[in-house]
Amino acid sequence: MASPVAPRFTPETTPDQRADGAEQIRIAVARNERDVPIPPHPTNGDEAEYETKTGNYSKGLPHNDAGEVDLAAYQAMLTALRTGKVADFESIPLGGAVPLVDPQSGLAYDLEGADSHQLAIPAPPALASMTKAAEAVELYWMALMRDVHFSHYESSDLAEEAAKELSSLAGFSRRLDGVHEQVTAKTLFRGFTDGDLKGPYISQFLYQTLEFGAAEVVQRFQTLLPLSKGGTNWMTDVPSWLDCQNGQGPLAGAWKTPSDAPNRIDPVRRYVRSGRDISQYVHEDVLFEAYFNACLYLIDNDARLNPSNPYLVSKNQTGFATFGTPHLKTMVAEVATRALKAVWFQKWLVHRHLRPEAYGGLVENARNGVKQEVHLPESILNSRAVERCMSSNGTALLPHAFPEGCPQHPSYAQGHGAVAGACTTVIKAFFDENWELPNPMIPTEDGLALAPYDGPDTLYLGAEVEKLAANIALGRNHAAVHWRSDYTQAILLGEQVAISILKDQMATFNELPLIRATGWSFTGFRGDTIQLVA
Repeated sequence: MASPVAPRFTPETTPDQRADGAEQIRIAVARNERDVPIPPHPTNGDEAEYETKTGNYSKGLPHNDAGEVDLAAYQAMLTALRTGKVADFESIPLGGAVPLVDPQSGLAYDLEGADSHQLAIPAPPALASMTKAAEAVELYWMALMRDVHFSHYESSDLAEEAAKELSSLAGFSRRLDGVHEQVTAKTLFRGFTDGDLKGPYISQFLYQTLEFGAAEVVQRFQTLLPLSKGGTNWMTDVPSWLDCQNGQGPLAGAWKTPSDAPNRIDPVRRYVRSGRDISQYVHEDVLFEAYFNACLYLIDNDARLNPSNPYLVSKNQTGFATFGTPHLKTMVAEVATRALKAVWFQKWLVHRHLRPEAYGGLVENARNGVKQEVHLPESILNSRAVERCMSSNGTALLPHAFPEGCPQHPSYAQGHGAVAGACTTVIKAFFDENWELPNPMIPTEDGLALAPYDGPDTLYLGAEVEKLAANIALGRNHAAVHWRSDYTQAILLGEQVAISILKDQMATFNELPLIRATGWSFTGFRGDTIQLVA
């Protein structure tokens, strides 16, 4: 999509000419976006395959004792999504008091960037597929290893066992191309980029101290107590699991006994060390928070800007509202809200994919001989991870980090992931990806302090910010509320959103001729070069 040249406004330009120029830009950009075709939005076929809607999201609607949704309620939800009428949305029956989360947002329009319906992602793995079973096995292992220090993975017997089982599953892949590879303790639960495999599991952007205006921000966070110190895993018994499916869980205040109190919070704030720690971070975060903080750190540490920044060659000017730090900081939030509209369209209007907690109910039913439509692969029913959960909890349900389990919106794709992809793309567009991060750190055993990282890898901005995106998105998986494919495709969707917004903005800049002289590019999540201006 080519960007039209912004009309100039000089002292000789009349107010009417300026107004006409603004109108021309708006129309030209709108026409450019109008010419982008709306692509097909294929589904995995589960909604048509299963009469009981077993393969689709239904949390918050009424369910029977086996966890199957009331079909009349499900049909009412489909009717609302088809008609778009506010009254039809208000008529969707709930099984409890917890509301559905914003099913109408996928119908919203936007005034900048591509329309949400113009952005496509592939269908998620089907319910009965080997790939979905492999993703489930990974989640069971994540739950089992929730309290293992990330730095201990390479010496952990549990990590070795997890890597061995995941390596044995042909349906499992960490890679974007879907190619199966041997999983090791070093690659376990890591993201799909090459940079994700460099250095510590957690990105430096979640460790380093930063300045928020005049305030110092030390990134020790609220964490949850591990199981060994009185912490809790949730929804490991059928009654509490069924309550959550009906929307009658903790958010509705339906505590059964004092022992059902909310998560046990560690009274001391710590640096992120484990799956449970990162789960709590993504339970409480403002969605663009980590990337805004990364911007603050990079600016305070004089990180190099993208070589295409037009003010790098200026003799007497610097950027501010355009191509300066205020532009960058506000862009992170700007792309986030639009990424959410794009992913909510996929969630509600296209896929309505089931959450991992619902899949855990299917595993529990299958192991107990409960009759159900789907026949799950033996690779999940006989999984060593599931066996370990059975031994610990007495059920094959997937242990959750949050009392309420997942939020009440469908799984595919992931909101945190879409925001991660969009915000990270902005950071890569504004900064030099090859800038080396100074003084990398890792947390001490107790998480109360940081120590120097003395590993073999050099940590670069581009790789570490992509790792940050994976940490946040996969942090939701550590909590057991999302699938690996939710993260992968959401990251790529968010990237598309940010690129479309950046390209639209190009038309408005007086500096555009300078940018055209050098081009504006960065590396995408697929490892390709993204060219914003040709």
